[in-house]
Amino acid sequence: MNQPDCQTEIFKANCPTQHVLDAIADKWSVIVIYALLCSGTQRYNELQRQIGGISQKMLTQTLRNLERNGLVHRQAYPVVPPKVEYSLTPLGETITEPLEALCHWAMLHFPEVEIARTRYNATVQD
Repeated sequence: MNQPDCQTEIFKANCPTQHVLDAIADKWSVIVIYALLCSGTQRYNELQRQIGGISQKMLTQTLRNLERNGLVHRQAYPVVPPKVEYSLTPLGETITEPLEALCHWAMLHFPEVEIARTRYNATVQD
């Protein structure tokens, strides 16, 4: 296994890596980014239908956070009823390769994770 380059600033509180991971490395952010990556520009309800299990409140918070961090563009059209579309920004598109690697790793190793969870749950009492 390759060792990471541990001669980095990542362990310091003001490290840019920590700030970026804080902004995008949660469950819903990754899934919303991936949904926009796979399906392109989408309206709010399209995203909510595509992403199983996400509440309206969580989707709204996630989209705002991603927009705040420059990864998602929100386009509001001056029509009635209101029309809003979400898409990845050029910056958001740069996360494609790392996200695909993460998803590939998850699919490849999910059985091992499940076995580890089962083993752990069998030995730990609440």
